[in-house]
Amino acid sequence: MTDFSDLELLDALGVDIEQEKASARSPHEERIIAGFEEIQRFVEQHGRNPQHGEGGDIFERIYAVRLDRLRALEDCRVLLEPLDRQGLLVSAASRSQAPIAPDDDDELLAQLGVTADATDDLTDLRHVRSTVDRRAAEDIANRELCKDFEKFKPLFEQVQKDLETGLRQTTLFAMKAEIQPGHLFIVGGQKAYVAEMGEVFSNAQGRTDARLRVIFDNGTESNLLMRSLQRALHKDDAGRRISDPVAGPLFTQESDDGDQASGTIYVLRSKSNDPTVVANRAILHKIGVTGGSVERRIANARLDPTFLMADVEIVATYELFNISRARLENVIHRIFGAARLDIEIKDRFGNPIIPREWFLVPRFVIDEAIEKIRDGTIAGYAYDPKTGTLRQ
Repeated sequence: MTDFSDLELLDALGVDIEQEKASARSPHEERIIAGFEEIQRFVEQHGRNPQHGEGGDIFERIYAVRLDRLRALEDCRVLLEPLDRQGLLVSAASRSQAPIAPDDDDELLAQLGVTADATDDLTDLRHVRSTVDRRAAEDIANRELCKDFEKFKPLFEQVQKDLETGLRQTTLFAMKAEIQPGHLFIVGGQKAYVAEMGEVFSNAQGRTDARLRVIFDNGTESNLLMRSLQRALHKDDAGRRISDPVAGPLFTQESDDGDQASGTIYVLRSKSNDPTVVANRAILHKIGVTGGSVERRIANARLDPTFLMADVEIVATYELFNISRARLENVIHRIFGAARLDIEIKDRFGNPIIPREWFLVPRFVIDEAIEKIRDGTIAGYAYDPKTGTLRQ
């Protein structure tokens, strides 16, 4: 039997000896190639080179930094040019891309949570985040400028007013809560409006999901998955659901079965002889809310600077059911804030007091405001003293 050398045996088996010799690469070179292949897969998937920019996906930014460094290092270019089927190693200048200074790259990678040893340059990205961290980062899709934000800007402004006046509230987000078009949230410190929802489908875990168009109050938008938004809200300690504005009657003259009485809104007129009060008595009204009897509330009015140290007469009352008295009172005072009476009254001990619930408003305007509160259309309205009307 003929004895074959190792080389002759490999040749007889059809093994390309020269290729096997050439494939023997150092671990450092293997890491460089593996990193370059990740960039190639990104280009194949997205049809473009990875880009820099704070608004971009974190891994796209890593790939962009990595590609800049691979282009800048001669030994890396020599190693990778035979594999560069997409022409990625062409200089940044010829691609009209602004190169990033080395110090800026170091700072960016540090911000991204990636460290690199000086001996390995930035081609050895060993300390990347875990798969769990990567999945969490990918949950939040890229944000981009909302081109039709002017259409949504008034909504965010109104929502802010509603929150300030109590017409809307924020509540902790429940993981089981469903997300639908028109819902509003606070996530990452920004208000988020679900403008659109795509076709519902089942994800890999068998749960329903859908692609959303989410508009943020800073003028950006994102193409989030519903489950991604849920996870983001659940993980955010400050994540909140913004309620819909109070709809329907806030209070009625009669209660339905099962309603719990909450209190009474009252409109009073002062009998004070103060010159300012006398001159404006016909339009000067105190508007407040009480949880008890109005008669009992005003029994000692002449001893209370809140009532201008004088007796008062009841102009109108409205019984409240299932309503937050404080919220309603805040709404009323917000509406008539511009017409608040500026007067200082001294109490029984001579201490100066400035009452906050007296307004120079005609009775018919109060009635109009109450009707708008009843039917849920008061949002955005306020009293204009110049015209003597409610205006948006």
